[in-house]
Amino acid sequence: MNLIVVESPTKARTLSRFLGSEYDVEATMGHIKDLPKSELAVDIEHNFEPDYVVVEKKKDSIKRIKENALKASNIYIATDPDREGEAIAQHVKEILRDTQNDIRETNVLRIAFHEITRDAVEDAIQHPRSIDKNLVDAQIARRVLDRLVGYKLSPLLWKKVRRGLSAGRVQSVTVRLIVEREREIEAFKAEEYWEIFSEVKKLSTPEVKDVPTSGVFVVKLVRIDDKKAEIKNEVEAGKVVSDLEKSDYKVLDVRKKEVRKSPYPPFTTSTMTQAGARIFGWSAKRTMSIAQRLYEEGLITYHRTDSVNLASAAVSKVRDYIEKNYGKNYLPERSRFFKKTSRLAQEAHEAVRPTDVNTKFEIRNSKFEKDGERLYELIWKRFVACQMEYCVFDETVIDVEARTTPEAKDAPTSGVYGLRASGRTSTGNKR
Repeated sequence: MNLIVVESPTKARTLSRFLGSEYDVEATMGHIKDLPKSELAVDIEHNFEPDYVVVEKKKDSIKRIKENALKASNIYIATDPDREGEAIAQHVKEILRDTQNDIRETNVLRIAFHEITRDAVEDAIQHPRSIDKNLVDAQIARRVLDRLVGYKLSPLLWKKVRRGLSAGRVQSVTVRLIVEREREIEAFKAEEYWEIFSEVKKLSTPEVKDVPTSGVFVVKLVRIDDKKAEIKNEVEAGKVVSDLEKSDYKVLDVRKKEVRKSPYPPFTTSTMTQAGARIFGWSAKRTMSIAQRLYEEGLITYHRTDSVNLASAAVSKVRDYIEKNYGKNYLPERSRFFKKTSRLAQEAHEAVRPTDVNTKFEIRNSKFEKDGERLYELIWKRFVACQMEYCVFDETVIDVEARTTPEAKDAPTSGVYGLRASGRTSTGNKR
């Protein structure tokens, strides 16, 4: 029998569904070691060394893991492939090292995968690696900073503002950014400006006979006597409107061109949480909690990522899906691979995508069921769309000239006004 250690019971259940009876899966239920709550537990005088202790509430989980480890041929630590998961893996290895001599360190193996599928897990088991010390150090640095900032600044807030407030590594800096931005807003001096639009009716003239409008369309004032239109007060606006009401309008130019728009790249953590806020009104915390559940159920790849990279096998499968379900007109000649947008993006990770484009959403009897279905659909659509043909628009720009009529002797000003209308109509894809 082999033992696989993960951090959550949901992830454990998902793995148990396809690993078979030769594997036992146990969950740590989160971090099993942490800094004690009652003291600073960071040795500032000696390189900020943290004093991690076993979390009291996790002793039952630790006991269960130790007992199963003694019966296992190999122990695979399969916590999440990020700094928190790596720290949990390190702590699991430490508690197993302290168990008995019956557990050899060579039998404790670290495996990592970015999607909870049979193929990904079996491949990870075939290619174990050592624990990434850099990621562990990153988690220690994060935890130490949290403790130093929180323990040092929070009492100051209690004294100066009110008790119960907390300061943190992220929120304290964020508050400063907000304050600085608010000061910039308060110092900003607003300048009045006016925009003028005119509703015109299309006549059956050769210049506009093919222009796709309903007959009446709106043009915006853009130029006055060959200069950019800049109207700074109501008096100036009134004079221009009076002129335009007494003017003859003539179409000067109609320009048409084909505009192509490529699909958006697949989701990263940042773009996924932004979409959740924009479309569903969710907080980032809520979106990430739902995504965590989808990942643990094996429905999506790991959701903490800054990469837009996609596995070649996943791209090949989604291209087959597009051709089969939408037709060749929606499939580009070549696969789309996206460039990283951040210099520090970890290309070893994938973007957030469905683990199987043919998989239907299935989480039942869960508070996440409805929200999970909505987020999964959003991730699914974004992934499928990113490998589809670009959209093609016909863009039309109409330049209109307005001149004061000769009969308008009482016109307050005399000028030539340039107005413009533009719009797009979709024509589908290039084929």
